[in-house]
Amino acid sequence: MRRSGIQAIAAGSVLVLTAATCARAADAPGQAATALDGLTVAVPRTPPAVVSTYPAAGVSVAPGTLVLKVSFDQSMDPDSWAYAKAAVGDYPQCLAKPRLLADARTFVLLCTTGESVSYSVALNAGAASGFTSIGHRSATPFELRFSTSSARPIRSLQEALSAAGLRPEDSPIEGAEQAAR
Repeated sequence: MRRSGIQAIAAGSVLVLTAATCARAADAPGQAATALDGLTVAVPRTPPAVVSTYPAAGVSVAPGTLVLKVSFDQSMDPDSWAYAKAAVGDYPQCLAKPRLLADARTFVLLCTTGESVSYSVALNAGAASGFTSIGHRSATPFELRFSTSSARPIRSLQEALSAAGLRPEDSPIEGAEQAAR
């Protein structure tokens, strides 16, 4: 990796990085290197924080298929996350890896829940890295507690996306939006 002319400027609560030239070596033979000129990136100085979730904290939702949605106040690293069982409550059965949506602030994770169960999900609890911003700041730990009712279970991904206020292209499974059409 080659970088030259990188300048850091403090601007209130934001650190602004300006690169005159930034080149990244090709990831594999035959690929072109990436070069960026005049790129400016604003990185907040504060750690990212959770601003909303689905389910919302303390609410009861229908059991069955659930898209767990966590939104942050900053752009996040798509490869850095940490979901864990909290001290109180059950942990839902979930896929191993979440997906970061196009807004770069919202993670979605496909889960399955049982009827009339209290759940608790710890985000960044004790994790050395976990959820981190694109500025490499670790998110503030957060614990989400919710429960399920005895209502009719949600059985389809489409219904679970709708319950979470998401569109088919926001699926927690890459490419699932095309399969749903």
